[in-house]
Amino acid sequence: MRGGIAVIGEVEDTGAGENRLQINRRKGMEDRQIKVAKFGGSSLADAEQFRKVKSIIESDPARRYVVPSAPGKRGGDDEKVTDLLYRCYREASSGGEYRPTFAAIRRRYQEIIDELGLSVTLDAEFAKMEQAFLGQAGEAYAASRGEYLNGILLADFLGYAFVDAAEVIRFDKDGIFEEERTNFFLKKKLETVERAVIPGFYGADDAGNIHTFSRGGSDVSGALVARAVHADLYENWTDVSGFLLADPAIIDHPRKIDAMTFGELRELAYRGATVLHEEAVYPVRREGISIHIRDTNHPEASGTLICRKLREEDEVPITGIAGRKHFAAVSIAKNCMNSQPGFVKKLLEAFEENAISFEHIPSGIDTVSVILPKEEYEEKEDAITESLRRHLAPDKIEVDRDLALVTVVGKGMRSVSGIAATFFTCLGVANVNIKMIDMGSNEVNCTIGVKNEDFERAIRALYGALVGR
Repeated sequence: MRGGIAVIGEVEDTGAGENRLQINRRKGMEDRQIKVAKFGGSSLADAEQFRKVKSIIESDPARRYVVPSAPGKRGGDDEKVTDLLYRCYREASSGGEYRPTFAAIRRRYQEIIDELGLSVTLDAEFAKMEQAFLGQAGEAYAASRGEYLNGILLADFLGYAFVDAAEVIRFDKDGIFEEERTNFFLKKKLETVERAVIPGFYGADDAGNIHTFSRGGSDVSGALVARAVHADLYENWTDVSGFLLADPAIIDHPRKIDAMTFGELRELAYRGATVLHEEAVYPVRREGISIHIRDTNHPEASGTLICRKLREEDEVPITGIAGRKHFAAVSIAKNCMNSQPGFVKKLLEAFEENAISFEHIPSGIDTVSVILPKEEYEEKEDAITESLRRHLAPDKIEVDRDLALVTVVGKGMRSVSGIAATFFTCLGVANVNIKMIDMGSNEVNCTIGVKNEDFERAIRALYGALVGR
């Protein structure tokens, strides 16, 4: 059932991580379901949004664990609190005039306290923050305070316990995330807490130093909490109705995706779709916990459900179209390279020793190309060229610095004949030259390389041909 939550009951049995809804039903514990609800910055931008969140939480007793982001923008000219925190820290740690920015941050939280009539005070927290900023505690510490303070306010507003993420989300001293230790600490803490607010985005090492995930990392925090409490469902509340088939900045009113698999989500998130942090998939996927993307401003909307498996009849040919600009294609030509054992291994070693990751490696008999972010390539261009010459002794190296990648994702593509012909035809009609085409081995995605200037035109052409209006 694509339009509703019933798909969760169709998640396949995955052993230790089998669908939690099925487990609870077998035990006769329908009233003990657990949902983890993560709310994004726009969902908690001001007091009115806090009220919406409380209404959502109270409408379903299964929503027992809540993961908040820092307050987001309240309007077009507003600033996210996280951006204010970064700026304030740089001003304070460099000896600059930080007080106006610091005061603006305090006002954001005080307005929420006053409008909601909360009894909690953040005076001591702000005093501690100011000293830490002046003492150069680090940008990670500064950025994390947005979620930390919002978590304190939301816990007070909901009447939930507050659990500082620094106590349960673990990093090592070098800032490398430790998932299994995190799962241990989260389980141990939350098994004794019936209802709690756990701030997203950050954690700490054993010495208490704060570390953060990349921007949008509250999604990851929510997934970690869902895994630890064996949630029936992980809800990710944001300001959109769900995943859209294409970027609304390019396509007017694109269709919403009702349901998709984790594999399709991973492809779309990696290719530029920004509703959900791509790393939020892993903790819940192996546990068989579905993700439900919901709209805080329209909680009645069905959203988008992401799960391990859809029924075959529910699969659609195209799940989404996404992409990114500004890639470089480094093409290496060498006669009879296909008969040289280890050629590709040496090629990858040349990029590995320069700490460069790649996107694609399309190849022919005597040529192979490595596609990578243009900015990363140009930072180390001379070193990469030297490594390639040393490892491969190529006949020629050519670089195309004007490449955008557009990816069409959909499990149903494998059952549709002539899909590649459709790509070529619609792009040809739109006067878009295809520089590269690569069909994934699992037939879930097809990536096309075009000029940067043709990026939006290519997406419009593909959407029109494959989805329609």
